[in-house]
Amino acid sequence: MKVLLPTPLADYTGHRREVQAQGATLSEVLDDLDRQFPGIRFRVIDEQGAIRPHIRIFVNRVQAAGLGQPVAAADEVLVIAALSGG
Repeated sequence: MKVLLPTPLADYTGHRREVQAQGATLSEVLDDLDRQFPGIRFRVIDEQGAIRPHIRIFVNRVQAAGLGQPVAAADEVLVIAALSGG
């Protein structure tokens, strides 16, 4: 499936913001991304296995309920990182 990434995560993917991944759940998709691009999962998921507070994940433009959410090969996954500063 197509996975769209924010610019900060593109450092892990050779500066590609659109990549392909496989999995039956969001967790499996992130595991597949980490196999392809080591270190990327830790930037999205914390040590307790939860989505980091500044990250939002959408499946087909609907915010994901959690990492166990089922996904299909035709789905589009969008990862968004919140901006901060002052």
